[in-house]
Amino acid sequence: MKTFFTKTMPYIIIMLFYGFFATGLAENITLDKKVRIKAIGIPLADHYAGVVAYEKYKKQMKFADFQLLLLPGPELVRAYFYSEPDADIAFNVSPMVIDMFTETPNFRWVSLIHRDGNALTLNSLMGTYANLPENRISRRPDNKIANAFRKIKNATGQSVECAVPSLLATHTTILYKYLKDHNKTLGFRKSENADVLAVVIKPSKSSVFLKQNSARAKPAASEQSLPWAEKPESGGYGKVGWYSRDVLKHRHGHVECIIIAKDRVINQKYKALKEVIFYIHKAGQDIERARRAEEMEFNKIINIIQKHIPNHSQDEIKQSLRADLNVINYKNLNVDEQSKASLREIMNLAVEAGLLKQKIDINQMADERFATDITKE
Repeated sequence: MKTFFTKTMPYIIIMLFYGFFATGLAENITLDKKVRIKAIGIPLADHYAGVVAYEKYKKQMKFADFQLLLLPGPELVRAYFYSEPDADIAFNVSPMVIDMFTETPNFRWVSLIHRDGNALTLNSLMGTYANLPENRISRRPDNKIANAFRKIKNATGQSVECAVPSLLATHTTILYKYLKDHNKTLGFRKSENADVLAVVIKPSKSSVFLKQNSARAKPAASEQSLPWAEKPESGGYGKVGWYSRDVLKHRHGHVECIIIAKDRVINQKYKALKEVIFYIHKAGQDIERARRAEEMEFNKIINIIQKHIPNHSQDEIKQSLRADLNVINYKNLNVDEQSKASLREIMNLAVEAGLLKQKIDINQMADERFATDITKE
């Protein structure tokens, strides 16, 4: 005689099978609803919020399948963004973005990814001319370094070379402003015979550039993002001269790298893109809290960064994010009137310097719909 269990077993199996199938189908449907948002950035402190957002919040995202690719420099980010259909958004230096918009206005500025964050670094020989204060906090963009550039130019007949990540980088524009403020000149070709000659060096190679010039007994400088700007001082072969936040002063910090999204992505992947921007802003707040918290909390953020950018040492990351220096920040990342004013100032300086050919209407490039409350100070 068949028991109840024996009689019902086939039905139980069918129901279990159906349940597993239905659950799996539901999961697949959920996954299928997620749309890819692929971001292109650079391994810099500038883009740490993107790295932290990817590592901490990728799995929490309901609409976006967030992907992140880090490339060596801004020119490569530009090329990839243009040439690869899978590139949805990019983190890049603001003068270059303006130049891109002049060329092909098929994207919008949807957010900042940080504020401030670059610095002028001198190799050991250049440092002897500048007589810098020992404490980084006391260093300011006064005339000491500018006068040292002129002194070396007069003595050698040659411009002092300064490594920048791109001629269309915010760094170059800020260097131009610093020199202009002290009646000194920045050139882009040797024939210009300026006090300082900007030479394009990838951020990760800028430390080698300073070392090599020191070995040749040649004064040199670099204007680069953190932590590369800090690396020579940590390594004992250079010193930070000043930080960009003290050259281009703004209430919340000057605009530097910004996030751009293709028009197609905004139109077709709006919810997913808005979610990614939200979590980048949230990651920025995480960094801000961690740098002011106990060491254990700060180390969690450092470990996330090192997982994706292993050639940034723990000490270099800590130095770059020092709360008492506060030379880079991840707050107030919305596109708003204040950030637009900062970007206009950078654009005007870049045009004046001859780095940009023409101005654009910032309002046409800006899209304020991705603003969040969590990033406001």
